[in-house]
Amino acid sequence: MRKPRDIDSELKALEAKAKSLMERRVRQLGELVIATGADALDAELLTGALLGAVATKDTNAKEGWRKAGAGFFQRGERKAAAGTDRGAANDTAPDRNAASA
Repeated sequence: MRKPRDIDSELKALEAKAKSLMERRVRQLGELVIATGADALDAELLTGALLGAVATKDTNAKEGWRKAGAGFFQRGERKAAAGTDRGAANDTAPDRNAASA
């Protein structure tokens, strides 16, 4: 005969794991904001920039941002944080990264 499953304890374990994963995600996003230097921006500006990035349909802009982000991770956090003018609207950043890659 099979052992009955304790659904309540399994559910509690899954909820605890989901909470842990969400806390980890929030912590990593905060670390990313700090590593990019975006913590120097006020909350309204940062929020507006993120909302604009989410709402944009311009695939060229998104691809440029993606390339700039990939370049950030390839260079390493310390070197990228030391740079200036890394805003999402900076159209020269993706070209500069593409030329160096």
